[in-house]
Amino acid sequence: MPFESTISAVPTVLAENDRSKITRWDFEPGATTGWHEHEMDYAVVILTDSTMAYEADGEVTEKQVKPGDSYLRPKGVQHDVKNAGPGPLSFIEIETKP
Repeated sequence: MPFESTISAVPTVLAENDRSKITRWDFEPGATTGWHEHEMDYAVVILTDSTMAYEADGEVTEKQVKPGDSYLRPKGVQHDVKNAGPGPLSFIEIETKP
């Protein structure tokens, strides 16, 4: 079931060139990215303590995250990310262009 939210996460592009794109994402409690699909492989580095919910392929995964946590994801997966915690959630997303 898709996340229900009227609050959108706020992306801020910090740097971009022909090889990569770096974006900071800031979420109020309950905010989501909305359904999207990356055209590039990407890495995420968490900046704040929070609870992150990730929905893809009909499954929701909820995880406690803390500053410095990181993960890699492949391009091409439709998904939505939600701040399921009581405070703000922020992370840096680094996309690598082909």
